Amino acid sequence: MTGGGTLAHAVERVESVRDVKDVQRHLAHAVQVGDVAQAIDLFTDDAEVRWGDERLTGRAAVGAWIERTLRRWGALHTEVVDQPLVTLSADGRTARGRWHGMRFLGDGAGGARIEAGIYENRYARTGGGWRIAAVDHTPLYAGDYADGWTNVDPEGVPIVPRHFTADEVGAPVGEVPEITGSGSDDVDALAARIARLNDEDDVRNLVHALGYYVDRRMWTDVVDLFDDDSAADAAVRVGGAEYTGPQGVRDACATMGPEGLRRGELNDWPIFDLVVDVDGAQARVRGITVGLLGDANRGTGYWEFARFGGVLVKRDGLWRMKSVTVTRMVRAEYADGWGHQRAVRRGEAGRLSRRVRARCGPDAPGRPADVRLADLARRLARSRAYDAVENVSAAYGYYLDDFQWPELARLFAVCGHKQSPFVGYYVGRDRILEAAVAARGARRRADARRERAVFHWRPQSVVHVSHDARSANLRTRLLQTRTASRVDPDWTGLHGGCYPNDQAVLEDGVWRLWSVTIDEYSFVSPTWHGGWAAAGDGRATARPDRSRLVEACPPDIAMPELGARVEGLLGGVGRPRVWPEIAPMWFGYRNPVSGRTPERYWPDCAPSRAVPGTSMTRHGYELPPTGPAVDGVEVA
Repeated sequence: MTGGGTLAHAVERVESVRDVKDVQRHLAHAVQVGDVAQAIDLFTDDAEVRWGDERLTGRAAVGAWIERTLRRWGALHTEVVDQPLVTLSADGRTARGRWHGMRFLGDGAGGARIEAGIYENRYARTGGGWRIAAVDHTPLYAGDYADGWTNVDPEGVPIVPRHFTADEVGAPVGEVPEITGSGSDDVDALAARIARLNDEDDVRNLVHALGYYVDRRMWTDVVDLFDDDSAADAAVRVGGAEYTGPQGVRDACATMGPEGLRRGELNDWPIFDLVVDVDGAQARVRGITVGLLGDANRGTGYWEFARFGGVLVKRDGLWRMKSVTVTRMVRAEYADGWGHQRAVRRGEAGRLSRRVRARCGPDAPGRPADVRLADLARRLARSRAYDAVENVSAAYGYYLDDFQWPELARLFAVCGHKQSPFVGYYVGRDRILEAAVAARGARRRADARRERAVFHWRPQSVVHVSHDARSANLRTRLLQTRTASRVDPDWTGLHGGCYPNDQAVLEDGVWRLWSVTIDEYSFVSPTWHGGWAAAGDGRATARPDRSRLVEACPPDIAMPELGARVEGLLGGVGRPRVWPEIAPMWFGYRNPVSGRTPERYWPDCAPSRAVPGTSMTRHGYELPPTGPAVDGVEVA
């Protein structure tokens, strides 16, 4: 059997979405280490590039453009490209992808620059695999490091046209028909490909979870992620130093400070462009991280740019870390910037990962073929859900940035709910729309220009999908950047927070948000020149004024009703812990290997205990696993 109702066709479409994302990620890795040959190979022969007012056509022209850029900014050229939103064409031959990108550039002679914008790219499936067919980049803000960035367009920040609608993002592979046959003579091969997709999800979750533990210096949880069956082989390599065994892993962590964060300490290592390559019971990963480090008590801040790689092993159905290698490229004091630094470039970007189509074991004795087909379709749906949830999460950030309130409300399930920061929760699409307009003003026209803009990045997803592939828990970062029409040292900067308890559900064949909660801020930059370290002089974030929105549009659930869940948070109960104090950090899951329960653990949506009717379990959905799990079922 062939066509849209076959398992082979469905597997191919999910793999295609993953491959499109990986092609873009590989480009970021190749450019960072100056591997021009690999960068060029990622484009089609007739590729097009539109970068602001610049136009290029053909692979040779694209390659020459990359080489020119690297000659100008060859000391440091780190671009983080994340928050992917990918949709596949009906015929599966082309795809579109939206990304948020930020480049950190240095010439080694004192010049340092930051540039950021939105990509709306096209991809094509060729004989050599998926490639980039067109780069369409709209620069939004840029500037020399010494002064800070400003809007690129003197008329204001534009709204970049989108290739998707609010109803399309939750179905990245298109309409999913009922699977009625394998479409292949080798069902075992399809089962192996599905298992690989599921394993990719688990590995990505584990590495991203490791990142969150490192941020908070939760060293015991970090050690727990390493494989205890081959503990002697566990290794962390940082620069020229190597740490082995469980104690070695802990010692490597301790080089960043003692366990736990104390007032004024920032140890954030956002993970970008993570590539996962699974081969049986072993996996290799590589990613880019930008360290936001310092101690506001001492007024010290640092940037650190690094590449990292890792090896993971699968035992008893659970993935575990085996080794991590961190290659520090540049470390610079915040006050000085990286203009005089030259990046350490070791190793290659890594070859393009190829999907392994190894055969898995035979069917269990006596298991009917139709039962196995249904089970494989369910397992595939779990990985399809991962990409759909990541899409919806990205769309939320893009619509929020552009004040597109009807579209943002449409991302939610009929009974979904959204927190308005510092105020409370609004239940249902109509109320979400009403609150957004009351808080931020009317929807912006497509041709609108903004003198000031705030961008909400939601990278480093941890997505736990239920066994039945109908619900998911989601955790992402918040990286907030602000830009203005002129250099504004009190506005421009980076701020951080977390979306720790978001959820999504499958509703009428489309994935939609069930709950969105933001805990902000974990750190702020009171001034551009001082960065996050400037908060030590008392210039912390001003307390929010809740009264206007509460009076104009009272929430269905006020934040103080959540009690302990919002203690210490802005708009919550008790005294707010505002940076440089350490705000509470909540987790919706336990340690994915040991099952250790974090100090602040909240497995369901944030308002579920105060208002039980907000829980997805009251609406016919399973609560996804929140601890060590195999195929969406908790095992410990």
